[in-house]
Parts: sequence; structure tokens; C-alpha cells
Amino acid sequence: MTAGLLAVIDMQQVFADPGSPWAAPRFEQAAQGVRRLLPAFGDRVTFTRFLAPDEPTGAWRAYYERWPFALRPPDAPLWRLADEFAARAEQVLDAPTFGKWTPELAARTLPEGRLVLAGVSTDCCVLSTALAAADAGVEVLVAADACAGADDTSHAQALSLMDLYRPLIRVVTVEELTRG
Repeated sequence: MTAGLLAVIDMQQVFADPGSPWAAPRFEQAAQGVRRLLPAFGDRVTFTRFLAPDEPTGAWRAYYERWPFALRPPDAPLWRLADEFAARAEQVLDAPTFGKWTPELAARTLPEGRLVLAGVSTDCCVLSTALAAADAGVEVLVAADACAGADDTSHAQALSLMDLYRPLIRVVTVEELTRG
């Protein structure tokens, strides 16, 4: 079942560092799932990074007033992919938005029409990406055990919400995606 593109959403230091205000407590469990998925997708993997905009506009101004620590340039350490993924990331897509369904990701996905999502945060960037891709007519599979949320409850709620979108979005396991 490994056809399609694997998008590894925002496996960055800012979400991995337990001292970060944006830490995903189960980041390491998500990383374990991502590690298991990578070989099955070969070169059909895109890593994404959430970055702060140069100058927030609209509602993003209020967002960054709440989280001023995040107003850092793209090369700041907090935006780096976690070390193990930085070395494997041949294709990286940066976006200053929660959703990573950008024209670039669409172009990489549409030839096969299937997008597999893993990463953080289930209840924010994964969810936003899944909904936009599904609206574009792409089959979306969310690897539940290769994702992590802001907390366990938010993670479970986001998975449940995405599963309501069947058959456009299906919540699956790494095992389902990697078995031959």
C-alpha cells in the first residue's frame, strides 16, 4: 500500500525539544513511525517545515503576539528538522502556514493522487494539510502511529475528526502502509 507521496510534516526541533512551548510530548513515538515509513517510500518523500513569516499579517499578528519566541528567521535552530531527519531530507518544503498543501506539494502528489501524512502536530499542521489535500481530490492516508499531537487528547480528537472524512481521508497505521 505504499504508492503515493509521503509528506513528513514539521519534524522540527521546535516540536522535538521538551523545553519548547510547542513541544509535542510524543514526538519520539511519531519519529519511530516515520523511521519505519521512510524505506517504503524511497525517494517519494517530502519533509515540510513550519516557518514564521518575515512580517505577520492579518490574524497571524495576534498569533505571534501570543508566541513571540517563534518570530525567528528560517535558519534559526528551532526551525531545523530534527537531526536524524535533516540528513535524510532530500526534498524540503517550507511554509509559513499550518497547512502544507501548497502548489509545490500538490505538484509532487498529483501524479499518483495519493498523499500519506506523518508528523506533528496531528491537531494542527497534519489536520490542516489533510483537509486541504482532500478538498483538492487527493486520497489522503494519515499514519496515526507516525503522528503526535499537542497532547494525547488533541491527537485522538484530530484523528477522529479526520476519519469522519472517509473515503477522502483514511486514518491508518504504519503496519498497514508498509506490509507487502
